[in-house]
Amino acid sequence: MNNICPKCGLPKDLCVCESIAKESQKIVIRREKKKFGKIYTMIEGINAKEIDLKELLKKLKNGLSCGGTAKEGRIELQGDQTPTAGRKKDARMILIESGFAPETIVVK
Repeated sequence: MNNICPKCGLPKDLCVCESIAKESQKIVIRREKKKFGKIYTMIEGINAKEIDLKELLKKLKNGLSCGGTAKEGRIELQGDQTPTAGRKKDARMILIESGFAPETIVVK
C-alpha cells in the first residue's frame, strides 16, 4: 500500500503529480549579497509540498558544482548561478532540465 500516490491513486512509478506541479509554479531566481559580501543565488516559489526540494537541491549542487541549502521553502546556492554570470551552465538551465516550464522561471 506504500507504493500508491495519496493524491492521484496511481502507483508511484506511474504518478504524474510532481510533473503537473512543476508546470504550474512560478519560480523566481535572484542574487543576494549576504554576510561578508558573499553572493548567493536564491530560488523561490517552489512549493515544498508538491516538489521534493532536497532532491532538486542535490541536482542543482551537482550540476553547478557549488554548495547550498534548502530552507524556509527556498533554495540558496553559493555564488552567482544566474544566466547573467556568463557560466556554461546556470540554475535556470538545470531547472528546465528537471522538468520546469521555461516560461514560469523569472530571473531578476
